[in-house]
Amino acid sequence: MKKRHQQKLVILSIALFILFNAPILLLFNSGQNFLGFPIIYGYIFIVWTLSVLSSFIIFKKFHE
Repeated sequence: MKKRHQQKLVILSIALFILFNAPILLLFNSGQNFLGFPIIYGYIFIVWTLSVLSSFIIFKKFHE
């Protein structure tokens, strides 16, 4: 694996650590709902989906 791909994965891991840290999660922990679901569920799902997609893109470029 190239060094730049490893660096991108490390940056992604650090970003996910920050985004899933308690102070950031507490920003979305309110009593409001969006489409019948609490906002925190939407936040977690969106961040998780974006992390999976970005990991896929990084590994796809690794195989090229």
